[in-house]
Amino acid sequence: MADGQGDMNDGPDSADTPRGVEVIQSYLRTLETSPGVYRMLDDHSRVLYVGKARNLKARVSNYARLNGHSRRIERMIRETASMMFLTTRTETEALLLEQNLIKQLKPKFNVLLRDDKSFPNIIVTNHAFPQIKKHRGAKSEKGQYFGPFASAGAVNRVLNQLQKAFLLRNCTDSQFEGRTRPCLLHQIKRCSAPCVGKISEEDYAASVRDAARYLSGKSTEIQEKLAADMMDASEAMEFERAAALRDRIRALTQVQTAQGINPQTTAEADVIALYMENGQACVQVFFIRANQNWGNKDFYPRVGDDVGPAEVMEAFLGQFYDQKEPARLLLLSHAIEDEDLMCQALSDKLGRKVEISVPQRGEKAELVEGALRNAKESLGRKMSETATQAKLLRGLAEAFGLDGPPQRIEVYDNSHIQGTNAVGAMIVSGPDGFMKNQYRKFNIKGDDLVPGDDFGMMKEVLNRRLVRLKKDDPDRSKGLWPDLMLIDGGAGQVSAVAEIMREQGVEDVPFVGVAKGVDRDHGKEEFHRVGERAFALRHNDPVLYFVQRLRDEAHRFAIGTHRAKRAKAQMANPLDEVQGVGAARKRALLQHFGSAKAVSRANLADLKAVDGVSEALAERIYAFFHERG
Repeated sequence: MADGQGDMNDGPDSADTPRGVEVIQSYLRTLETSPGVYRMLDDHSRVLYVGKARNLKARVSNYARLNGHSRRIERMIRETASMMFLTTRTETEALLLEQNLIKQLKPKFNVLLRDDKSFPNIIVTNHAFPQIKKHRGAKSEKGQYFGPFASAGAVNRVLNQLQKAFLLRNCTDSQFEGRTRPCLLHQIKRCSAPCVGKISEEDYAASVRDAARYLSGKSTEIQEKLAADMMDASEAMEFERAAALRDRIRALTQVQTAQGINPQTTAEADVIALYMENGQACVQVFFIRANQNWGNKDFYPRVGDDVGPAEVMEAFLGQFYDQKEPARLLLLSHAIEDEDLMCQALSDKLGRKVEISVPQRGEKAELVEGALRNAKESLGRKMSETATQAKLLRGLAEAFGLDGPPQRIEVYDNSHIQGTNAVGAMIVSGPDGFMKNQYRKFNIKGDDLVPGDDFGMMKEVLNRRLVRLKKDDPDRSKGLWPDLMLIDGGAGQVSAVAEIMREQGVEDVPFVGVAKGVDRDHGKEEFHRVGERAFALRHNDPVLYFVQRLRDEAHRFAIGTHRAKRAKAQMANPLDEVQGVGAARKRALLQHFGSAKAVSRANLADLKAVDGVSEALAERIYAFFHERG
């Protein structure tokens, strides 16, 4: 992306830290006129701002002027103690590098997209009997992809109806290979049971083609075909088949109803609308694919008081599409300054032309107007929630004697059943509510722990968390350290946490134990701190409700993590661990003995009698289970 040499200037020594215009002017003598990226740093070498330039010398000279800047830029210039530069071959490279550095360094004066998760897709896998399922992340698995969808919920709704309409399997390949009889989904008419030969490969392939055509926007053709088949079945007095086809048509209709507006003339587009008010912004993104609305999602980028919509929109596009595939057409509510540059960067990423448009009339303008209306309403709700959250954080600081409202609260909980499948969970909350991208789970590893030792589990979780914090944010400049820790438990858990804090040399992070009262009822919680008597809040105190919500969210996350771990353990088949037992031999063993447990109890002679199992493999299977005890 950048020149091989990478022209980097560290600038003047920051010992006495001259700042501002004087520092910036000192770089002008040696700067080149080539495109590139610049970084402005404070006197602690923290990055204040990352910017791109077609001409580095011309751009930096603008900052060397004494006036004509916005308040935000003036503050940034005053704090600048040094600068760094990296030249690139092209302006497009500079744009891409700028966005990568912003996401990596999170400078405080840049517009920053705070929530940037990947979006789910639907994949129809490459298989003789393809599986239809949700997929998130890199498209490394071979198959036919459809998406993106705005949320997992949107994908699940579509998958649910597609299974009713086309009866495609959603089981894994290993489950498919190991089945000896139809599963429950076949019994409730959600799968055609190709695993046990209830449908031919040819007929199943036809269903897959129909599902793919539907997801490609040919829904009208598919429904007309199903309607014709239903009429033929009815005339032939095949009423059961006609009823099944009717149900499939209903399922497809439900998908279309849930999608809401489906544009007629816009086959593929990302509709992106920005609304700003009182120094806050909301960006609403609608995904239009195959003339269908596949959902929408709102984002709240970090902006300054005097940032213009063009800058916010351009920063959003660059960061949003850093790891995502753009649509062929981007419909925007506001124009951006470097539209040609952004089009070129996104076209290079996609491998085909990407257009950017700010429509003024017609269906495309109506799509943008609808997205803008959603953005305005979402920002209004967000601002109301933020004001309430700020009041609660002030109340929390007062209740627990903190120096100020906490900006980052970490809440910890454990979950297990008699010590098995034990997990620890951490949820995070702040001024904007729950920060779900910061949640963490901990698989309890302590071999010396007594099963069910909650104190020991909490000590392990906190110890691992503090070690990670000291490694990832040693100078506490990244905002990863909590201002308050809430621990699910009473005096015992608090003592365990205090011991870990002393061992790790962390003395300035306040923590409070939240224990249910005598009757273990909501509203009777007691709060525990080291060296102090337990206390309670008023029954109707909003801060108490706030703490309960935090504690309940931690409990929900811990329980969900534990259940997922337990389900995974229950689904594990010991035959998968035997070297030489693949899908075909596993199926033969299960058909012969009925279950993996029966295989483990079989004697050597019985194992040798199974079709496809050699004498050597039978001995290996027998030894595997007997060595396990």
